[in-house]
Amino acid sequence: MSSASSFNQSVIDEFRANGGKVGGPFEGGDLLLLTTTGARSGVERTTPLGYVRHGGLLMVVGSDLGAPRHPDWYHNLLAHPVVRVEIGTERYEAVAVPAEGERRDRLFAHVVNAEPGYGAYQEKTTRILPVVVLERAAADAGTGAVAPAPVTTLADKLLEVHVWLRAQLRHVREETDAHFAARAAHQGPGEPPAPGLGLQIRQHCLAFCQSLEFHHVSEDRHMFPAMEAHHPHLAGAFARLRAEHRTVARIQQELSGLLADVAGADPERFRAELERMSAELTAHLDHEEETLLPLLAGVPFPPVP
Repeated sequence: MSSASSFNQSVIDEFRANGGKVGGPFEGGDLLLLTTTGARSGVERTTPLGYVRHGGLLMVVGSDLGAPRHPDWYHNLLAHPVVRVEIGTERYEAVAVPAEGERRDRLFAHVVNAEPGYGAYQEKTTRILPVVVLERAAADAGTGAVAPAPVTTLADKLLEVHVWLRAQLRHVREETDAHFAARAAHQGPGEPPAPGLGLQIRQHCLAFCQSLEFHHVSEDRHMFPAMEAHHPHLAGAFARLRAEHRTVARIQQELSGLLADVAGADPERFRAELERMSAELTAHLDHEEETLLPLLAGVPFPPVP
């Protein structure tokens, strides 16, 4: 284990020192660095991985050379879907979404066609090798939306975070609609079961909830006390925002519970509940922007020493 860790670190160091290029067994191959958050430890771990592109998709495979168990990084991203990707000199956040059912099989076939070694790894083990799609976390990625303005103030940064959170909520709604449409299309005797979208929905829900929780903890512990010190007359507004954070935490728990039962849920009732929760969460983001953006517009970001 120590030897493997040492080898990985040497690859990581060489990758970062040479703009993503490495020698040895990886020379000439498509290699990225994936940083995940430990499922139990909460500590960041970086792993060098081969990747395959398919259209606009960026994919990694949990092969672990055909070992009998899924690699640690795969368990980490199931617990914490927001990951960091490094390709060449580029570094960005992504949401890690394992493919399921027919989609996984189709993507894995493309992977094997591009890199036959993965087929050999699959033959060595009885477990199904996971295919993970790394969806760029930028709010405008793949949507055709206009990219946000450069971040130069704390107000810009807050707005960037909110845009990303709204995009994740949109993902959850779109994927639940796709789930119910697929379920409706596969009814009747002899029909195959609906395609699995559970992991896809779960990962975006987790990404939204964990990111929103981190955002609120950062505000409660750091941003709000600093702003109150400069604007004591707004203490009441910050107290209301803290109270909203507690309400939002309750809604997040309800959202997680709702999505956990998507497989057997009544579509009409499910959509109504999801729309109610989405509206409440969006209203909180709107209120926070109305209250905080004017105050943060003059604060440089990143902070100036």
